[in-house]
Amino acid sequence: MKITQRTFDAVIVGAGGAGLRAALQLSESGLRTAVLTKVFPTRSHTVAAQGGVAASLGNSEEDHWHWHMYDTVKGSDWLGDQDAIEFMCRKANEVVIELEHYGMPFDRTDAGKIYQRPFGGHMSNFGEKPVRRSCAAADRTGHAMLHALYQRNVRANTQFFVEWMALDLIRDAEGEVLGVTALEMETGEIVAFQAKATIFATGGAGRIYHSSTNAFINTGDGPGMAARAGIPLEDMEFWQFHPTGVAGAGVLITEGVRGEGGILRNSAGERFMERYAPNAKDLASRDVVSRAMVTEINEGRGCGPHKDFVLLDITHLDPKVIMQRLPGIREISIQFANVDPIKEPIPVVPTCHYQMGGIPTNYVAQVVAPSGGKDAIVPGFYAAGECACASVHGANRLGTNSLLDLLVFGKSAGESAAEDVKKSAKAHKPVPQEAIERTLSRLDRLETQKDGADVRETLLAMQRTMQNHCGVFRFADKLKEGVARILDVQRDAQRIGIKDKSKVFNTARAEALELDNLIEVAVATMVSAEARKESRGAHVRDDAPDTPENPNGRDDKNWLKHTLWFKDGNRLDYKPVQLNPLTVGTIELKKRAY
Repeated sequence: MKITQRTFDAVIVGAGGAGLRAALQLSESGLRTAVLTKVFPTRSHTVAAQGGVAASLGNSEEDHWHWHMYDTVKGSDWLGDQDAIEFMCRKANEVVIELEHYGMPFDRTDAGKIYQRPFGGHMSNFGEKPVRRSCAAADRTGHAMLHALYQRNVRANTQFFVEWMALDLIRDAEGEVLGVTALEMETGEIVAFQAKATIFATGGAGRIYHSSTNAFINTGDGPGMAARAGIPLEDMEFWQFHPTGVAGAGVLITEGVRGEGGILRNSAGERFMERYAPNAKDLASRDVVSRAMVTEINEGRGCGPHKDFVLLDITHLDPKVIMQRLPGIREISIQFANVDPIKEPIPVVPTCHYQMGGIPTNYVAQVVAPSGGKDAIVPGFYAAGECACASVHGANRLGTNSLLDLLVFGKSAGESAAEDVKKSAKAHKPVPQEAIERTLSRLDRLETQKDGADVRETLLAMQRTMQNHCGVFRFADKLKEGVARILDVQRDAQRIGIKDKSKVFNTARAEALELDNLIEVAVATMVSAEARKESRGAHVRDDAPDTPENPNGRDDKNWLKHTLWFKDGNRLDYKPVQLNPLTVGTIELKKRAY
């Protein structure tokens, strides 16, 4: 079967912060750039980011990029690559000021500078005390960022394909990426987008969990496509559970609430974080706060009739501060918790929030994969944002480093792709027919398996398996059982079919195709988690407790390494963590405490 082909210099999949920043770099470089997105760009999930973007501007008090780097390495529990972390922290001021010049409406200090608030894990002078580092636009920072970047892209003539879903990577026999196949969600048309540079900026895959702050569009499309194309996924066992999702709803309550002075309390009204993090208290790193909250709940100090949440209290703040700095949070609290935070505390519980792992890249956003025992650049392929693993977040991401990641590595992906395209004077390579056939066979499977598994039932089985077996605390026997269960779900996912085509729209096909991607991420997560026999960052096992030999349950002798999961054979490999920064000294291993 022949399908339409469209040719561009570069194609970007995803129109969130990373995709828009990459597109802007390419379009302003004079390259013909296409952006494929399942939703209108300003509806991408970056819009939900609330608290701010990290940069050591020092607008309110002294700060330095080296302190930011130290906090990020420490926050990552030393699993982050220190060359990439240095690159990100040194670039932070540049990309934030650039964004300001694009028209980003940051809040301002009385002196007219960008307003900065404290955030969890961000400290001055190498961990001494909290510092104001998060550059904020009230509690709608991601929303403001998306609009600023989208408008700049319109000016640069970036071409958007809205409500298009990328299906598969196109690779030739030499392994070079030549674009993607995609589905127009309204008409069902399949098109091959041919490009000299392909950038994935598809966001996270938090919908693998039953309780998540992620939007329904966050279905791991980038990692799923990469895995099917033979590229491994890195560090997929590490998932951040945000401490403060609205109990029963999962909607995010930004860490900026605690940055403005919010306090977590148990059923006795006690500020319990003083026991777990005596220095940082409520602004400790997210994995530390999440585990403290779950411990309070498990030990019977939770709130409510079922004692299954704790309270986030800002009733002591001036209502004017809440209305000025946290207006969206007040609205969310009233709508989803039926609580006005000016008068009552907000019920909160840890909720799946962020994917630390993803498609392996270097610090200039080129995708890398093992070849001949070494990492090799995959020609024509780049990734940035939550779908990528540079690895700047390691085992745990610090709050507001996510929006910084989007800006730094989105720009870097655009710069790397533009340079590579301009260096190559060659014409576009022909699209291999086998790549087209792979996509068509996936679609044909959905049409012909009339008695196959149900999409919704299979999705729910996957989400419950992940929630029950691979959550905030992890247990050896539950992980082992979880691997068997998720492989059963994977077999069901391969039998999915659309049963009555006369009664469905293309959304049914999209949901089934999204599940193809989610299940790859879920299997990678469970298998990788079961295999890592230590506690590190967000991955905490009951059989790897805190001891003098292994502080925090971390086993640096055997496990200071990145996990690589390969779809082929469901196998694992490992590679060392990059402990050598670009220009400064190594931040040495130590016990992680706040």
